[in-house]
Amino acid sequence: MSDPALGLLMLMLIVVVIMMGFPTAFTLMGLGIFFGFYAFYDPAQHWLDNRVFDLMVQRTYGAMTNDVLISIPLFVLMGYVMERGALVDKMFYSIQLSFRRVPASLAVATLIVCTFWGIASGLVGAVVVLMGVIAFNPMLRAGYDVKLSSGVITAGGTLGILIPPSVMIIVYAAVAGQSVVKLYAAAMFPGFFLAFLYLVYIVGWAMINPKIAPPLPEEQTRVPVPAWMREFQAAYSSNMLVGLGKALLSPFKARAIRTEDGQLNYWALVKNFGAALIPLALSAGTLWLLWWYVVIHPQATAEEVPAELEQLGSPTVSAAPAAPTEAGPSTTFYIVFGVIAVVTALMLFRYYRKMNAERLEVVKLLSSSVMPLAVLTVIVLGVILFGVTTATESAAVGAAGAFLLAFQARTLNWKRTKEAVFLTAKTTAMVCWLFVGSALFSAVFAILGGQALVERWVLSLDLSPVQFMILSQAIIFILGWPLEWTEIIIIFVPIFLPLLKHFSIDPVLWGVLVFVNLQAAFLSPPVAMSAYYLKGVSPPHVTLSQIFAGMMPYMLIVIICMIIMYLWPGMTLWLPNYLYGG
Repeated sequence: MSDPALGLLMLMLIVVVIMMGFPTAFTLMGLGIFFGFYAFYDPAQHWLDNRVFDLMVQRTYGAMTNDVLISIPLFVLMGYVMERGALVDKMFYSIQLSFRRVPASLAVATLIVCTFWGIASGLVGAVVVLMGVIAFNPMLRAGYDVKLSSGVITAGGTLGILIPPSVMIIVYAAVAGQSVVKLYAAAMFPGFFLAFLYLVYIVGWAMINPKIAPPLPEEQTRVPVPAWMREFQAAYSSNMLVGLGKALLSPFKARAIRTEDGQLNYWALVKNFGAALIPLALSAGTLWLLWWYVVIHPQATAEEVPAELEQLGSPTVSAAPAAPTEAGPSTTFYIVFGVIAVVTALMLFRYYRKMNAERLEVVKLLSSSVMPLAVLTVIVLGVILFGVTTATESAAVGAAGAFLLAFQARTLNWKRTKEAVFLTAKTTAMVCWLFVGSALFSAVFAILGGQALVERWVLSLDLSPVQFMILSQAIIFILGWPLEWTEIIIIFVPIFLPLLKHFSIDPVLWGVLVFVNLQAAFLSPPVAMSAYYLKGVSPPHVTLSQIFAGMMPYMLIVIICMIIMYLWPGMTLWLPNYLYGG
């Protein structure tokens, strides 16, 4: 048998052996050692002198010294600390109250929490199991369709591996030799866009067929308003913002009102007034931060060179084109920014015009449950994208912040801390062994000529870039049915990477398409891990076939999202090109 044929045999064997249930990492190493021993075999030498053993040591050392992989244990620790800290229950309740008047409000709240929690933790299994415990039974008790309930949890739970910070993106960056920061920026908009498509599907289906998501009873949509707020509204104004403003100027009537903690004092008025201003503060802060980064920051950091000075040595060489952040904003930015500011002001005016006690209580619930985690997530992503820290340093900040949030909520004890650390070590060891096995397997595969044979076969098809993009993504989509994302990224993605340059395809764009594509790996039977995660915590009457049926429409949505991403590559590439130059 020729060497290239042995390479293809390796590729087929790895799929078969993994589907038989053998551990992926040790299967890769075993096949790499076996076929590598044949590739390097020299009858004149002792069998212990076979160079495959040197190759394994070199590849192991290369995986151990890979700086990109250092951030994985820290991001994983951040996710497990949050998951063990049980910080999501109050968040789900507050978001459900916020969207209580939206069709399929429980499903919408579940998707939002899955997205938000997936960003914070990046753990698909943990998110699906947690939301299955918290949201699945309430949806079924409310009369929601089983397919809708299971589909939103399984599909929403997979978004954590797509939206940064994501371990899958780090693994791809290490395999493809790409920048983690640039991949994070590229995956940001497609991840949220896919979540938006899920949301449109859920709300649209509920509007077309209200029977699948009946309206919730009054007791589940009623906002718990303290009795003192009713007295306060009667004394000042039904609009809580106006009433609190009057009370701060004239607190005499407010001090006569009794609360559960005693007399209503001035400090309580200040805290409630501050809570009422949170939507305004967040909107104004976001707009100011956008204005500062686009308009003020480039001007402050631009280096001005006097016109009379000339560069010595190479005066004829023109300077490299400036990145968009250095060139300054265009007129279009000012127009778009002005429109966004006006629309935001109108929405805030409409919101505060009807600022009653229910809305104030919802804001307070959201600020106490969602805001701490939101602030931590924004900090972790912001310091990466804006170049303040590296991905590893940002992961350390996220892990420390997760511990602080769990301690502040008083939900993390010594037992749960040990569990989080143990699971982190287990996951990290799995990823490291996968890299060692993959590096050895890929090297032997290339030595035997398998990589060259695949490249010659693809080039002989005389494909256009569009056809190659469709072929590669279709193969990865099909591989997602029997395999998990780890095997696909580590084993099969390196086969396509050398061909991207021939077809002039951006590896960042192709990689993000792979990330979206691999959402289907969690939603496609028979190895749809999300379904098995949910089945483990679902009631006995919910069958695995019902869960599979609920996931199928989301696979179609993934394909639609990929088509839109390819037709409009700016959705993927605009942010990294703007931040770091094209």
